[in-house]
Amino acid sequence: MMKDVIIIGGGPAGLSAGIYAARAALDTLLLERAMTGGLAASTEHIENYPGFPEGSGGPELMSRMEAQARRFGMEITTGNVEQIIKEEKAFTVKTEDGDYQTRTVILATGAYPRLLHVKGEQDFLGRGVSFCATCDGAFFRDKKVAVIGGGDAAVEEAMFLTRFAARVYIVHRRDQLRATRIVQQRAFKNEKIEFVWNNVVEEIIGRDKVEGVMLTNVQSGEKQRLDVDGVFVYIGYQPNSALVAGLAEVDERGYVITDENMATSCPGLFAAGDVRKKSLRQVVTAVADGAVAAVAAGKFIEEA
Repeated sequence: MMKDVIIIGGGPAGLSAGIYAARAALDTLLLERAMTGGLAASTEHIENYPGFPEGSGGPELMSRMEAQARRFGMEITTGNVEQIIKEEKAFTVKTEDGDYQTRTVILATGAYPRLLHVKGEQDFLGRGVSFCATCDGAFFRDKKVAVIGGGDAAVEEAMFLTRFAARVYIVHRRDQLRATRIVQQRAFKNEKIEFVWNNVVEEIIGRDKVEGVMLTNVQSGEKQRLDVDGVFVYIGYQPNSALVAGLAEVDERGYVITDENMATSCPGLFAAGDVRKKSLRQVVTAVADGAVAAVAAGKFIEEA
């Protein structure tokens, strides 16, 4: 059966697109390979989403979005999308469980954490190396951990880790943070946080689990060992855009290029959220992208 819209990805952008598409009476299917909510669902507390003066738990906010989309009639199916094929006036979306036909596609696959690509990182995944403080922070109660990075995500997760860890080192390659001022101020006031400036990780060391990191000062070249029990990596993200390689235009980093209507260079294919090229990646911008993409997809169907 031909769908009007297939949304790939169930984070804030995908769920928002689903709300708008289903509410517009478009036959809408959302395909998500894991749990809905995306990275936002692994964020313990979101305090800058409008309408929640006291903030909201990430899982709770995403659960509400999903319930809202379902109420309007959006169907959600768990499945891993393997390929998107452009037909003459439609698309075939191939999954491990079967194929779907649709008039339009909204790519809302988000982004994934960028790796350090240093010795020991892969060896200690799940044994001290993590990309999610909310998921793994409780395992480091009364221990020492290092957070690698200097942006909002790194600093916010470092503050979250102080609930459990005895000491949190923020290791940053520069001598100042990139995080927003209010986030920086909170971190500087936190007595459990110590900053290691102008240093990069050269190796993550240990035997059965993480025991420390080897650092190099980018200015002096001096090397030092920092004894920690855990390493949390927050040095940015890479877009999950492999599905549209050769189908839609992307920038040099792999982010999908769209116009203001979220339309890609491939007619009928739209992109929303963290997977597309833009200046700000937040829940509020993701849901806006999703809404615009859904409305644009509806207009595309009308005019086809």
